[in-house]
Amino acid sequence: MTSPLATPRLTAPVRRLATTLEANGQELVVFAVIVVLFAVVAMINPRFLSDTNLTTIFSGNAYVAVAAIGMTLVIISGNIDVSVGSLIGVLATISGTLAVNGYPIIICWLAPLVVGIAINAFVGVLVAYVRIPSIVVTLGMLSVLKGGLISATAGAWINDLPPDFMLAQFRLFGIPSPIYFMVALTILAALWMRHSGFGRTIYAIGGNPDAARVAGIRIERSIVGVFMIHGFFAGIAAVLFATQLQVIQSTVPPNLELTVITASVVGGVSILGGTGTVIGSTLAAILFAAIGSALIFTNVSAYWLRAVQGLLILATVLADMARRRRLR
Repeated sequence: MTSPLATPRLTAPVRRLATTLEANGQELVVFAVIVVLFAVVAMINPRFLSDTNLTTIFSGNAYVAVAAIGMTLVIISGNIDVSVGSLIGVLATISGTLAVNGYPIIICWLAPLVVGIAINAFVGVLVAYVRIPSIVVTLGMLSVLKGGLISATAGAWINDLPPDFMLAQFRLFGIPSPIYFMVALTILAALWMRHSGFGRTIYAIGGNPDAARVAGIRIERSIVGVFMIHGFFAGIAAVLFATQLQVIQSTVPPNLELTVITASVVGGVSILGGTGTVIGSTLAAILFAAIGSALIFTNVSAYWLRAVQGLLILATVLADMARRRRLR
C-alpha cells in the first residue's frame, strides 16, 4: 500500500509536468490549425500553395514574429507593451532616413537596435523603479512616439533607398532573409529562456514576484533588462519592416501592436504572466498571416481578420483562466 507521505513528493513534479504539457499543447494546437487551414484553403483555391503566396506568408510577416518574441518576454514577466507598433514605426523611419542620407549601411541597421534598447530602458525604469503600471507607461509612450513621428515627418514617404540597405530582400538558397531571422531568433530565444538563469528569472517574476524577491531575485533590474531585450527585438523587426519594400512611409503601421500582442497571447503566453514560449508566439504570427491570405483566396473580406484575432484573444484568455483554476 502506498504511503500517504509519498503524495506531497509527487505533487510538485506532477504539477510541473501538467504545466509543461499544457504549454506545449497550446503550441501543438496552433500548429495543427495552421496545417488544417493550409489544407482546406488549398482545396478551395490551389493557388494558395503557390511559391509566391507562401513566400508572402512566411517572409512578409516575419517582422511581426520577431517583434512578438520580445513581447512574449514582457508578458511572461507580468507586464505589457502597447507602444510596440509606434516604436517599430519610429525605428523604421530612423533607419530609412539614415540610409537615404548616405550613412554606412551597418549604421542604418544597428541604429534602430540601439535606439529601441534606449527607449525601452527608459520605459523599464518607469515600470520597475517608479512603479507605474506598464500599460499606463506604454500608452503614454505610444502617444509620444506616434505624435512625434507625425510632427517630425508629416507622414512623408522615404524614397531612393540604396539597394545594399534592403536586408529583407536578400535571399540565400532562394529563401528570403526574414525567414532566417524569424527561425533563428525564435530557436535562440527559446533555448535561452529554457536554459539561462535570466530566462528562468523572467518566469519566476511573472509567476510569483513576491516569491522571486524572497529568493533573492533583483526584480527591478530584471524588469528593466526584459524591456531592453524587447527593444532589441523591436529594432530588428523595424529593420525587416523598413527593408521589405522600396519605400517607407513615415507613419505607424496600423494595428501592429494588436497583432504582436495577439500573437504572443494566442501562442500560449498567459496574459497574467509566468507561462508561455516564444515558439508559440511565432507560430501564432504565421497563423495570422495565413488567415489574412486565406481570406483573400476565398473571396472573404480581409476585415474579418480583426474579428478573428479578437475571438482568438478571448478564447485564449478564457482557456488560460480555466487552466489556472485546474492547477490551483
